[in-house]
Amino acid sequence: MITRLKGCPVNRALPVVRLRVPTDEDAVAWHRVFDDPDVMEFHGGRPAELSVYEELTARQRRHDAERGFCLWTVLDESDRVIGFTGAQPWPRDWGPRGEIEIGWRLGREFWGRGYVTAAARMTLQRVRDAGVPTVVAMVDARNTRSIAVTRRLGMRLAEVFTTPASQREGHCYRLDLAPANGNAA
Repeated sequence: MITRLKGCPVNRALPVVRLRVPTDEDAVAWHRVFDDPDVMEFHGGRPAELSVYEELTARQRRHDAERGFCLWTVLDESDRVIGFTGAQPWPRDWGPRGEIEIGWRLGREFWGRGYVTAAARMTLQRVRDAGVPTVVAMVDARNTRSIAVTRRLGMRLAEVFTTPASQREGHCYRLDLAPANGNAA
């Protein structure tokens, strides 16, 4: 199956992925697949404790119930947990406050295969269907892989900022999800 989102360029067939609301067991799976310094390079530099993922999966279940979207668990064609993608309200008191941020994270062994692009396109369609008019993606300026994903999704650089905690340069990418013909959904 090839996943396409209107307006997003497709250069190759994308892998089959499935998204699901995270389960309690997914906290353990996320902890396992993200236990890699390369994966965590732009997320604090070291793997998080299991309790962080337990709280995160619980919060995402609440987001899904309340908003119709969340950070979903990404499953590959064999139903293995390979990471997450999805959308949630920007959680910090700086940056795009009040906006919906899309994001993704995959286990290292799954990089470079198109999984993030396929899953992020599904995310965009789901948040569009939930009535979200615009999304942002907050990306560390050194994270060339995620910047490439934003481009494949058709996002545009909207703002360059310095993160308060790390004092690193970051990028805010933005995408209007309004229907292409200008009619309300």
